[in-house]
Amino acid sequence: MSIDLLNHIIQGLFETIYMTSISGIIGSILGIIVGLFLATSDKNGLFPAPIISALIGFIINILRSIPFIILVIAMIPITRYIIGTSIGTKAAIIPLSIVVISFIARLIEGSIREVSNDLIEMGIAMGASPLQIVFKILIAESKTSIVRNVTTSFIGLINYSFLAGTIGGGGLGDLAIRYGYQRFMPEVTFFVILTIIALVQIIQIIGKSVEKQINRHH
Repeated sequence: MSIDLLNHIIQGLFETIYMTSISGIIGSILGIIVGLFLATSDKNGLFPAPIISALIGFIINILRSIPFIILVIAMIPITRYIIGTSIGTKAAIIPLSIVVISFIARLIEGSIREVSNDLIEMGIAMGASPLQIVFKILIAESKTSIVRNVTTSFIGLINYSFLAGTIGGGGLGDLAIRYGYQRFMPEVTFFVILTIIALVQIIQIIGKSVEKQINRHH
């Protein structure tokens, strides 16, 4: 393996970690907020806004139904407006973040809805404000599930980041196409596969570790 190729591999690895980390953090934060809103804004929710909730839910469903590559192409004008370009690692962060938001919002909504109504009613009876119920009951009781869902989202994001790389997003996906496929270098493809496995395992280990810490102090 040449030094030049090795440099490309290292660069591709850092690009993949960069766009996965940034889009994962942005998507997780916004996805959790959207998920909380969806779970608490129906007709009988803590913050009733059924029309807005239905509209956001409809948009989330549309985003989840669009294949990722089509979404990237459709978002090129928006990405170019925000980033200044539609190609490269920074440009890939926009559609990746959108995917994470739409994916994790539904997962978080499900986690929040699993919290027992008895606990919510108890909080209301004790005079807790809606925000106190959200933070001290809903989030507190579903922390483990939220961490698990965020972990799942990051793992899915790894795969999406490789897809983004194949259409100009950079990273290891771009490397696999340019060297592994177009230049018939199976060792590069093999390295990319091993890297995917390693990244997924690392994320899984971190997620499990955080879950254990939460359960220990729960």
